[in-house]
Amino acid sequence: MNSHHHHHAHAEKHFIQSELVRDIVLGAADGLTVPFALAAGLAGVLTSTGIVVTAGIAEIAAGTIAMGLGGYLAAKSESDHFRSEYAREKMEVKNIPEKEKEEIRQIFSAYGLAGEPLDHVVEALAKDEKRWIDFMMRYELGLEEPDPKRARDSAVTIGGAYLTGGFIPLLPYMLMSDMPRALIVSTGITLAALLVFGGIKGHFTGIKPLRAGLETMAVGGAAAAVAFAVAKLVS
Repeated sequence: MNSHHHHHAHAEKHFIQSELVRDIVLGAADGLTVPFALAAGLAGVLTSTGIVVTAGIAEIAAGTIAMGLGGYLAAKSESDHFRSEYAREKMEVKNIPEKEKEEIRQIFSAYGLAGEPLDHVVEALAKDEKRWIDFMMRYELGLEEPDPKRARDSAVTIGGAYLTGGFIPLLPYMLMSDMPRALIVSTGITLAALLVFGGIKGHFTGIKPLRAGLETMAVGGAAAAVAFAVAKLVS
């Protein structure tokens, strides 16, 4: 019994950590990829690194807001979904308690309870309406109440990570006036960063870190190469 409880507590903590890391990795990977591709495209046709920096910063500002908002809305719709399901479950417990009791029976008999012990559990749960609803939310619908701060935190985390990631490909253009050299350095550091971030992402999503890192790097590199080629063609 004890080990099971410990496992559950561990799962909770791990879940919160991985949500945070997921947000950071998501934001940073996009922040690295999009401004990198944009800068590479401009580098293909412009001679001045100043314009690349200006366009890059504009893109990072837009992307940070978009990512932050996206993170906010995703987390908010999760808590809205929880609330509407909760309201529905509450109504069912009030209006069709027998059917809901039957659902408790099914859940527990799946765990091997039967006969009198099963009746006791069902009655005990049905006595306390709030617990009953919480139980149904968790075991019938598999929903846990989201942290109300999650939407805001998610927005700030994803936005901040995007902002930070976005400046990595831009730095060389800020520090160098020689366009071809800036493009080479930017490509080098961005691909390295993508490799690292992809690896971290893989670690958390259960893909082998090296494979995940190489895939992330390949996607970012391909995006930049396409942007560079298209810009050259169009010009």
